[in-house]
Amino acid sequence: MEKERFTLHKGEKLRHSRLVNELFKSGDSVYEFPLRATWRLLSAEELEGSFRNEVPERVDRLQMLITVPKKKRRHAVDRVLMRRRIRESYRLHRGELKRLAESLPECGTLSLAFVYLSDQNLPYDFIEKRMKRVLAKIEKRVLARCGKE
Repeated sequence: MEKERFTLHKGEKLRHSRLVNELFKSGDSVYEFPLRATWRLLSAEELEGSFRNEVPERVDRLQMLITVPKKKRRHAVDRVLMRRRIRESYRLHRGELKRLAESLPECGTLSLAFVYLSDQNLPYDFIEKRMKRVLAKIEKRVLARCGKE
């Protein structure tokens, strides 16, 4: 039995501006203080339509980005610290959502954006608990949307 790897690959990072813009324009949100997750399911046709020529390499079934607004955390070291804490908790607990995204071919790509909403640096264990809740809510809604409840 092969051991599960928890690394985040380049294809799992949401970095194409068209996908990001569409995510924030027409995505659904889930809120669990201090995180707000915006998510969007894209079919294969919608994904192809988002690009001029063809879909670039390294676009995985599950993609995410993290943003910590400068308005909330003024200092760069604080923004980086919170981004790292969010990324680490996501990396460790995304497994179930990743398996779900890969097992539902009719639903295509799942894009996620995590926005940090607190004006304080919160401890990792608090962020981790909230990340688990957010991912569970998203998983439940994805199942409902794809009709496999």
